[in-house]
Order: sequence, then structure tokens, then C-alpha cells
Amino acid sequence: MSKLRTGAIVPVKTFSKAKTRLNLSYEKTEDLCKMMLEEVLQTISQSDVIEKITVVSKDESAFKIGKKFDVVEIYDEKEQGVNSAVAMADKYFLDEGFGATIVFPQDVPLMQTEDIRTLYDFQMIDKCVLVVPSRRFDGTNALFRSPVDVMETHYDEDSYKIHLTTANNKSVKSALVLIRRIMLDVDEPEDLQTILKYSKPSISKMLEDLLI
Repeated sequence: MSKLRTGAIVPVKTFSKAKTRLNLSYEKTEDLCKMMLEEVLQTISQSDVIEKITVVSKDESAFKIGKKFDVVEIYDEKEQGVNSAVAMADKYFLDEGFGATIVFPQDVPLMQTEDIRTLYDFQMIDKCVLVVPSRRFDGTNALFRSPVDVMETHYDEDSYKIHLTTANNKSVKSALVLIRRIMLDVDEPEDLQTILKYSKPSISKMLEDLLI
């Protein structure tokens, strides 16, 4: 199979509204979100699979980080949720002639480039949906779609099951792909301890400071 032009979509919720379940101070929450986004964008930017990254947000801090990685900025003025954000990025990639996209969250800082390659290599045929669930199996931590508009997204709705069901209903080949480092996201206080346990050296010191 020839290499598909593949873009990455990273929806970024305004930092001040994100990760409320972590029970951190506003300053620590914002620092954590910035750190995770930078790690995720750096990893994606180094991938041999991804040609272009879009960041969909209304947070100027997110775009400031994105500039380091030559992302396409898509301003999400209404911030109506992940599905709306992804739809905005879909339009960009369709207009640019891309064959596939992968949606990544901003909170999977342990992800490595080889994980992205592993996911990409699972594609089966031209029409394909691949889902990496969260470690609690209550969400979608990476979503590969080929072509770009093969189906709409269903985040925040027990999403990994619905993404697979939607693909099946459209007679699109699909698979659940378990990639540990992509599955490790940060939503609950105990997630910080898990991330710290397996952390990259580049972020372990910051995480330790957050846990003090």
C-alpha cells in the first residue's frame, strides 16, 4: 500500500477549563496542560507518518506552543467540543487533499513516534477506521480515519465503542488497537502517579513538582 498523506488533529480545550478532575491549582493545571501539549506535538512532529499537524483551539497559549512545531492553527471561537473541533480540521485536510487523519488528545505525554507508526501500519484497505481506547476503555485516545471524511466522530459518548459501531454501520473495515503509551492519558489524580512511573526524563521533574 502506498503511503497516505496523513495529517494529525489535536483539539485543545482552553487550558483554564481543562482537567478539573485533577484538583490542582489553576497555575499547576495550566502548566501541566502546556507541558503535555508540547510533548504530544513534539512527538507527532518527529513522526515519519504525519505530514502536517493542526491544532484546533481558542487558547492563544496553545497556538504559541504550536508555533514551535509549524502547526496549522485553526481558531475554534465557539469551542463547542471535540467533535466540532475535529470537523473543522477535517475540512482543512480535505481541502488540502490528504488521504487520512489521526486525532490525538493533548494528554498522552508518554506517546512515542514508534507508537504512531504502529497505529498507521494497522491500516487494512483504503477505507479504514482504527481506534486506540483510553486505558479505562471509556474513550478514544487516537482515531485513524481513511479517507478523512469516512465518518463523523463521537467523542464524549463512550466514544471508542461508538466509533467502531459507526464504522461497522458504514461497512468500513475497523479495528481496536491497543497501544499502551497512547492509552495512558491524564484525567484523574492517580493518572499523574501512573504517568510519573513511566515518564520520559524530559517531563518527570515537572510532574514531581506538580505532585508536591
